[in-house]
Amino acid sequence: MRLEDLPYAHLLQRHTGPLRPDGRYDTVHFDDLALTGQFGGAHFLECAFTGVRVEEAKLRRAGFNEVWVQGARMVGVDLAESEWQDGEVEASVLAGVSAYGSAIRRTVFRQCKLEAVNLRGAVLRDVVFEDCLLRDVDLSDAKLTDVSFPGSTLDGVRLRGAALKNADLRTAAALGLPDGHLGLRGALISTTQLLDLAPQFAQALGITVRG
Repeated sequence: MRLEDLPYAHLLQRHTGPLRPDGRYDTVHFDDLALTGQFGGAHFLECAFTGVRVEEAKLRRAGFNEVWVQGARMVGVDLAESEWQDGEVEASVLAGVSAYGSAIRRTVFRQCKLEAVNLRGAVLRDVVFEDCLLRDVDLSDAKLTDVSFPGSTLDGVRLRGAALKNADLRTAAALGLPDGHLGLRGALISTTQLLDLAPQFAQALGITVRG
């Protein structure tokens, strides 16, 4: 998708000045900005973020509704208990992000890199990770419903204690799950993936395979 393809593109106004805690931003275009500071409780409706760099910022309990994010870099950002709905995040990097307890619904992450992202206890519903790299992502105790990972590489993704329902892992490019079978109840996996995970399942059941 391009910026001009957004249904609200003609309404966007370029942002100037600092962000405000608990601020309300409607049809605003944040372009090529470096954002730091505390913006907890801010709410963004039908906003576009392009080339934005967010480092060591506090966005706890922020709301993102129908936002489009392209080429963003978020490092060390506090997004705990934030809410995302009906959004798209493309070609972006999230590193060292704390997003535990967040609610993410009907959102697509496309060609993104998520590294050391804490999503413990988060609720994900109708979320797609397309052609993404998820490395050291913690989804322990999270709830994943109708979540899919087409073309994505999962490397060190933790699902211990997670509750999965129709979580489709079949089209993931690679499954690196350090917790093994834990948290996979309710997931959809392919026959090949099952064979790859068989040694971990056997170990969990106390089965010794020889010969």
